[in-house]
Amino acid sequence: MNRPIYLDNAATTKTAPEVVEAMLPYFTEQYGNPSSVYSFAAGNKEVIAAQREIIADVLGAKSNEIYFTAGGSEADNWALKATAEAYKSKGNHIITSKIEHHAILHTAEYLEKNGFEVTYLDVDADGKVDLDALRKAIRPTTILISIMYANNEIGTIQPIREIGEIAHEHGILFHTDAVQAFGQIPIQVDACHIDMLSASGHKLNGPKGIGFLYIRTGVRIRSFIHGGGQERKRRAGTENVPGIVGLGAAVKRAAATMEERARHEIELRDELIRQIESEISYVKLNGHRTDRLPNNVNFSFRFIEGESLLILLDMKGICGSSGSACTSGSLDPSHVLLAIGLPHEIAHGSLRLTLSEETTKEEISYVVESLKEIIAQLRKMSPLYEDFIKKHGSEK
Repeated sequence: MNRPIYLDNAATTKTAPEVVEAMLPYFTEQYGNPSSVYSFAAGNKEVIAAQREIIADVLGAKSNEIYFTAGGSEADNWALKATAEAYKSKGNHIITSKIEHHAILHTAEYLEKNGFEVTYLDVDADGKVDLDALRKAIRPTTILISIMYANNEIGTIQPIREIGEIAHEHGILFHTDAVQAFGQIPIQVDACHIDMLSASGHKLNGPKGIGFLYIRTGVRIRSFIHGGGQERKRRAGTENVPGIVGLGAAVKRAAATMEERARHEIELRDELIRQIESEISYVKLNGHRTDRLPNNVNFSFRFIEGESLLILLDMKGICGSSGSACTSGSLDPSHVLLAIGLPHEIAHGSLRLTLSEETTKEEISYVVESLKEIIAQLRKMSPLYEDFIKKHGSEK
């Protein structure tokens, strides 16, 4: 292969050329501060408003319900912390799941240290939340349910509509971290009873450093950053106009190409899964086989270490991941894989490959051939594998 095969699109995506082109004037020509009163700068207020409309239309929301942030992690922090503060007179209990992104889990842990109680729901072997367990976890003091739309590691899509219905039946706010799902699959906030939703630009071919939090009208969420009147006094700071324009362009592009892109990615995703399962022994597909993001493939390979696998793949020009990019430096196995019931030794041998609209069948074939070679090489050096073969005989 003449170019790197980039299969880590869950970590970040390439900024689309048309997105870069849309952003450029706001660095060098239309660079005024939107809060200034003169027309040269004030025109950027209208530009920001136009991007809000684009995003709101895709979600079936109102434009004044879209609040720009520096990314998905900030939006997650805002949703949990500000809701906890605003609704603490009603209760101090929050429900989430054990497979959330660390932007949710670490924020929940912070809130626990400050007097709040958090229930972390188990998930099944496919990574799905059990709706009956969710109902049983609800207390009179529950003020928020936060369940991610789709998992960033194993790609499993949650029953969001049903979760939203349960939340609203009990008068509880419902937040979803949709960082991986937004732009990949259709999302309608009213149909799914979503009160707050987090998203990030760089997951859908937009720029890094920009995202948004959807906040339904009537939700009494507090300001997250103080110091100015921006974002209707809820998020102070001079607006990132180039980033907002880039996000709007990326959302518009994602909405226009979603159906065709999903069809292409699902075809290649399923072919990659098929080839790995048929040509490599002792593997396990992680995540739901069908209710998963169009571009997500996650496997555990027995008797190997994921870190060694990633290094050898990199030497062949293949970019993958062993899990979330935010925790890729950790030596601990993925909390998501442990939550779906994998033992440590199998969870350590995991590989996440996330495709894009640019991924080709030729690349998929090259990746599988490379995996076969690398895994055979690593297993030859594994005493665990040697002992297993001695005990159980040769491979299938």
